[in-house]
Amino acid sequence: MRVLIVDDEAPARRRMRRLLGAFPDVAVAGEAGDGPEALELVARLAPDAVFLDVQMPGASGLDVAASLPEPAPALVFVTAHDRYALQAFDAAALDYLLKPVEPERLARAIARLRGRDAIARQAGSPAPPPRNLLIADRGRTHVIAIADIAWLEAADNYVVVHASPGAPLMRRTLTGLLADLGDGFVRCHRGAAVALARVRQVQPRARGDFVVELADGTLVDGSRQFRAGLLERLAAPR
Repeated sequence: MRVLIVDDEAPARRRMRRLLGAFPDVAVAGEAGDGPEALELVARLAPDAVFLDVQMPGASGLDVAASLPEPAPALVFVTAHDRYALQAFDAAALDYLLKPVEPERLARAIARLRGRDAIARQAGSPAPPPRNLLIADRGRTHVIAIADIAWLEAADNYVVVHASPGAPLMRRTLTGLLADLGDGFVRCHRGAAVALARVRQVQPRARGDFVVELADGTLVDGSRQFRAGLLERLAAPR
C-alpha cells in the first residue's frame, strides 16, 4: 500500500512517517506541505491512500478532498480537532485520526485501508461545499474560489472551470464535481452547469431548448430535459 502524507507542519509529517514505518506493507510514496503540492503528488504518484491534515493555510484538507482526480485515493483525515469529523466522513473519508496519533489507533486505520473494498459506507448529511478548487493544469496549480466560478463545461473526463480569470481543465467528471459543489450550481445541459447566482435570464429556443445568459453576458446552451429543473432551482428561495 502506497500512501501520501499531507500536513503543513514538518514535525507532524516526520512523526506520521515514523509511525507508518511499523507496517511492512505500507510504503510512504511522498509528502506534501500544502494543498496544491498534495494534488500534484497525487496526480504524479497515484497513491492508494492519503493521510490528510484538515487545517492548512490557503486550502483546507476538505478543499483538497473535493479537488482530487477520479478515481480518488482513500482518505484518512488527521487533525488536532474533533469538530471536523462529520465533514470529513461526508467527504468520503475512510477514517479520522486525532493528533497526536496513537500507534494503536493508526493500526485500526491501516486495517480499514486494507479492507476498504469490503467496508459498507453509510450515507450521511451532505458535506458543506468547499471554499476553493485546486486544479493542476499545465504544470501550475490554480486556486479557484467557488464564488468565482460562472459555469462548468464537460470535456470527456475533464471539466473546464470557467472562472475569473481563466478556464483551467480539471481531471474530474462533471457529475462527480457537481456532487461536491453543493446547491449553488445546476445542470442546464448534459455537458454544462451554471452557477445559479450568475444567471441573468433564460432565453427559449426551438423544440424546448434554451440559452442561459450569465451576468457577464456569456451564453450557455441548455437542453429541454434540464429546463424544468433549472427553472425550479432559480425560483427556489436561497
